[in-house]
Amino acid sequence: MSETLTFEQVQETVHKEVLPNGLTVLVIPKQDFQKTFAVFTTNYGSIDNRFVPIGKNEPVNVPDGIAHFLEHKMFEDEEGDVFQTFGEQGASANAFTSFTKTAYLFSSTQEVDKNLTTLLDFVQHPYFTDESVEKEKGIIGQEIRMYDDNPDWQLFFHLLSSLYHHHPVKIDIAGTVDSIQQISKEDLYTCYETFYHPGNMILCVAGNADPARTIELVKQNQEQKSFKEPEPVERVVEDEPAEAVQRVSTVPMSVNTPKCMVGYKIPVPDKEGKDLLRYELTIEILLETLFGAGSDVYESLYREGLIDDSFSSEFMLERSFSFAAFGGDTNDPDTLAERIIQAVEEAKSSGINEDQIEVVRRKKIGSFLKQLNSPEFLANQYTEYAFFGLHLFDVIPLLEEITSEEIHALLPELFQEHNRAVSRITKKQEQSS
Repeated sequence: MSETLTFEQVQETVHKEVLPNGLTVLVIPKQDFQKTFAVFTTNYGSIDNRFVPIGKNEPVNVPDGIAHFLEHKMFEDEEGDVFQTFGEQGASANAFTSFTKTAYLFSSTQEVDKNLTTLLDFVQHPYFTDESVEKEKGIIGQEIRMYDDNPDWQLFFHLLSSLYHHHPVKIDIAGTVDSIQQISKEDLYTCYETFYHPGNMILCVAGNADPARTIELVKQNQEQKSFKEPEPVERVVEDEPAEAVQRVSTVPMSVNTPKCMVGYKIPVPDKEGKDLLRYELTIEILLETLFGAGSDVYESLYREGLIDDSFSSEFMLERSFSFAAFGGDTNDPDTLAERIIQAVEEAKSSGINEDQIEVVRRKKIGSFLKQLNSPEFLANQYTEYAFFGLHLFDVIPLLEEITSEEIHALLPELFQEHNRAVSRITKKQEQSS
């Protein structure tokens, strides 16, 4: 099935083809670009630790951190390290694992066809041995220990642990030193065969690429390989209470400046398509208006020395969880938490300034249009939206349509005392005094 999607307002075209094996191929041509960026993504991330393997009837639990571990192992095969192959072909390659996705990517100004073939072939050729798995445990163990000493990382995950009772989003994406010790070669193949089927994956190419030629290259590559019939992936997610686990988490660390983050656990809406995208964008406008640089709250906190440039707000909406978080470095974590909560409560009772909403709307539209000049942004974000059945280029018209009434209606729905938690990183010496 092939289609060409044209978005006149942003003057962008997307060429889409779903191959017989289930793989979705997206090409976003930018003929005046020198660079081509490709990302091959599976709808599988760190939270997918309980599922029914393909061909089985009963769910299994796999060790925490296995999606990230699998990502690392995919770059090795019988011939050695695939990074070297990309380098020899003039490409810069990388990969990442998030809560819900694992992505393999490259950017190049030359040998694009060859690099695209390399990308497809190594991701679709798992090669794990007992010896290489054991070796990788040491490497990833060091990475985990490094993040254990990272105060920003600890601030974030202690917030999630304070918000979530059961959901695996509260578990570090890389797992723990103990959990990765449990990973076996067989576990990796089970996860690979379940989640790396073409039907659970999207290949997106953006930049200097000819759509017809690119899609034909991918077609021919896939026709030379055999895959089982596509099956829906059955994930098992435990019910999550609406309330947070605890109000406050405090962790002493060796830091020069303490840190504070306030978070709200938000229910995943029963929405899809444009309604879901509109909901996400409405919350983003709301948070930016409340706490973005230039907002009244931000300016006031900055003038008082309670925050610095590290302060930010974040909203994450994924297939089985959603949360909002605000915070950064501060010399007074308790006062900053109080002021953030106070700002939210005042917005709930008094509303938000209409002029500020309009400023944020225009700012978001301008920022979005500017990012369309980045093939990395185009490919990564289009892929992210496509897994939800959404189109990235619907963002602009929806941003223009969202009303202040919609924004105000969400305030009491999202921010309640019972779904709120505070995470603090304090100086070690303060803790012991």
